[in-house]
Amino acid sequence: MGEKVVATRAELADRQLYRRKLQSCLDVLGRMLKEERFDRPKAMMGLEIELNLADEQGQPMLGNEAVLDAIASTDFQTELGRFNVELNIAPRRLGGHVFEDLREELGTALRYADRRAGQAGGRLVMVGILPTLDLEHAGLEAMSSNDRYTLLSDQILAARGEDIALDIDGVERLTIDSVSMVAEAAATSLQLHLQVTPARFASVWNAAQAICGVQLALGANSPFLFGRELWRETRPVLFQQACDTRTAELKAQGVRPITWFGERWVDSAHDLFEENLKYFPALLPICDDEDPVKVLASGGAPRLGEMRLHNGTIYRWNRPVYDVADGVAHLRVENRCLPAGPTVADILANAAFYYGLVRMLAEQPRPIWTRLPYEKADQNFLNGARHGIDAVQWWPRSGRGARGLVELPATDLVLNELLPLAHQGLDRWGIAARDRDHYLGIIEQRCLRRTNGAAWQAATVHRLRERRGLDPNAAIAEMTRRYIEGMRSGEPVHTWPVD
Repeated sequence: MGEKVVATRAELADRQLYRRKLQSCLDVLGRMLKEERFDRPKAMMGLEIELNLADEQGQPMLGNEAVLDAIASTDFQTELGRFNVELNIAPRRLGGHVFEDLREELGTALRYADRRAGQAGGRLVMVGILPTLDLEHAGLEAMSSNDRYTLLSDQILAARGEDIALDIDGVERLTIDSVSMVAEAAATSLQLHLQVTPARFASVWNAAQAICGVQLALGANSPFLFGRELWRETRPVLFQQACDTRTAELKAQGVRPITWFGERWVDSAHDLFEENLKYFPALLPICDDEDPVKVLASGGAPRLGEMRLHNGTIYRWNRPVYDVADGVAHLRVENRCLPAGPTVADILANAAFYYGLVRMLAEQPRPIWTRLPYEKADQNFLNGARHGIDAVQWWPRSGRGARGLVELPATDLVLNELLPLAHQGLDRWGIAARDRDHYLGIIEQRCLRRTNGAAWQAATVHRLRERRGLDPNAAIAEMTRRYIEGMRSGEPVHTWPVD
């Protein structure tokens, strides 16, 4: 998202050329898939963490440029809002002590960056939505200085032809008549990457889609937005509304939103990139000077720049990624549904659960996507976002010869069926048993205690209002300060006291 883009109005207007180049990219991708011109199998994973900036009182800090200058590391990059930065971790092999290695690397990087950010007047906060954000942080003056963000905002508004409005009905209701795209910057995510071969792409993507609802139920960490208590994981509905290019009339016609769960299981990566061309007009129609047909004919790996740029403006919760590394093309599934935080331990527990479970579900003899209707997976996603740890999920009945679906509390589903699968999956990846047990143990305790980041935030605010008589904004601010203390402690959120 932070990639530099420079374009003139003339370039933006040349949509016909861009459409032809997109089709050329898709045709070349189809040839590459048929001719197996991709990297050999590798168990490679990677992650990105979007972070908020706050002052010592937990209030938003609009100064990511100064913070990034102070950090002075290419691992940290700009994000959409001036109160955001992003940490990118280099890809590594999924196996052995990878999670403990990541714990050490992430902890070191975040402690260093937090100290350096302090010199610029800010501190790093890992949370799905910084609870103290206010409407004043959703205007264009809070947007980072980056041509791509400005162009994207302009194009979304031009496509809509009217102001962006928010109407989110949760524990409380939030209605705002006019916000900028910067409202979307309130949502900060954990993004988990898994490199896959073309032959395995569809099974991994389908499996990842099937468990999005469970991931949100376990990992919800975004219950407050602009002073209101909304969904336990408010990011998905915020993304959809703040980035919506559709007018009311287009919604009524069934036009797909660019923030999209999708509508079907797929058979290949090509299906998803083809949908991108079929359903979504270009928001950044900027042409590359590469001729992908010629590059492929010469034996090279084309960048497919237009296809990658277009793909980056469509916010799937499991995004297909085409990339080239060391002159060789590869595919990844990018899992984007989880919020950031609360701690490094919680993030790695979420990652261990995801990588273990998706491995087993992708390799089942009776695949989950042949037994779970897609619309039920979509419903699970919404239930997980709305209700968090208290969500229910539709899931195929277990046992030999079992048919049909059952609706279960997410915690029961995880404890009785999915955690054992995640254990087996991590064993297949070759993860060290001690690390497997430690991080999946965090998931188990969340379920047993029915406590995740969102549950802790909401319970703390309610307790502060009841026992100390604080008004909502004061309670949210005090909770945020306590949250930051808990985050810095490194202890998993299910161990944090509410009093």
